[in-house]
Amino acid sequence: MVKFILRRFFLLLLTMLIVSVMVFLITEASPGNVARNILGAFVTPEQEASFMAQVGLDKPAYLRYTYWLFGSDWHAADKIGLSLRRITTEKGFEEWWAVREDGRLIRWKPAGENLMAVVRGDDGAETQEPDNGRWQPMPDGRSVFWGVDRQNHAVMWEKGADRKVWTFVMGSGWMESTGGPKMYIPLKKGFVRGDPGVSLRTGRPVSKSLFVRLRNSLVLAGIAFAIVMPLALLLGIIAGLREGSFKDRFLSVFGMIFSVIPEFATGIFLILIFSCWLDWLPGAAVFGEKAPWERPDMLVLPVLTLTLIELGYVLRITRASMAEVMGSPYIRTAVLKGLPFRQVVFRHAIRNALIAPITVIMLHVNWLMGGIVIVEVVFGYPGLGKYLLDSALYKDINALEAGTMIMVLVAVGTQLAADIIYTFLNPRIRYA
Repeated sequence: MVKFILRRFFLLLLTMLIVSVMVFLITEASPGNVARNILGAFVTPEQEASFMAQVGLDKPAYLRYTYWLFGSDWHAADKIGLSLRRITTEKGFEEWWAVREDGRLIRWKPAGENLMAVVRGDDGAETQEPDNGRWQPMPDGRSVFWGVDRQNHAVMWEKGADRKVWTFVMGSGWMESTGGPKMYIPLKKGFVRGDPGVSLRTGRPVSKSLFVRLRNSLVLAGIAFAIVMPLALLLGIIAGLREGSFKDRFLSVFGMIFSVIPEFATGIFLILIFSCWLDWLPGAAVFGEKAPWERPDMLVLPVLTLTLIELGYVLRITRASMAEVMGSPYIRTAVLKGLPFRQVVFRHAIRNALIAPITVIMLHVNWLMGGIVIVEVVFGYPGLGKYLLDSALYKDINALEAGTMIMVLVAVGTQLAADIIYTFLNPRIRYA
């Protein structure tokens, strides 16, 4: 079992690597302009080029993927000649600083032909001082300097260059300034170190946004899972034990009806009934920064939609598996020997009949986490599925890659859990 788990772990790492490369290549090949998707269709070519440089999209594809996976701080530190450190301020903002020779944190900003150092004290106070000694002369007569700016970039300034740069500030639009850097490296630690970068769409760290969205989806999927699976297994077993009876036919037809209706149709139908006509429940699940459990009334309709869809499918699979097991020779033998029917069902039939439903249930855990995007969009629920959809539409590669990795981890993890559960349901199953 230990060897099997280790093999699955390395398979998980390989799967995540392959999927990350495929998602990156598909995003690269997909049509659309990231700058215009995010900033609007009326940006000028100069503004577009400035935005692409600031977010690192002017770099070669292989380098951008390497930055996303392993981080860019190691490359930037090599160019700057100082080690880099990321800190969290008292207000909760993450900032990158270089570590000066005396151990103090430092960043820079140009002031005409002068280079000003912004030094951070132990108390968080910042002081400024000239630092022109860091200009590096080039063979062609120019003087350049690699440092850390105040927007979490490693940048290369050119002395005396009157370079225009446009910075997009939320709520204020484009801000034009001069003396801008010639090259940018957006600083990040990389996915393998827990920092997939900043969302191009929102400007917020992906890891923080992803955690909130994942939490919301886990709450929604967890409640639906806790309701659906026990109920579906119970009803499926009842239908399978009485194959051909009225109960069996009623449950089978009921399950088929709700399993074939699309999610968006079920969701809209429930909104019309319980929100528009009866006015019992809110028709949307938009709760902003609040946790989902703070507004349980908003969870009712999304959970009910998922429950109706999943209930029918798992019920029918359980019913078919139970009916097949009850017709097996060993079950008929146990009945002919005079064993009580309850004992035959609970000691011999159910354990074998649950193997197929367990497989389906574990597969549907993945669907509950990522495939509920339609339900989340219908109800405006801020979950992981909707987050991935918005990221894909905007070609937000940092957020899209990180969310995909979470989904791969859930998919492989649930299959590993299913394999382990098999050994308890059927002792003949062993893994070397």
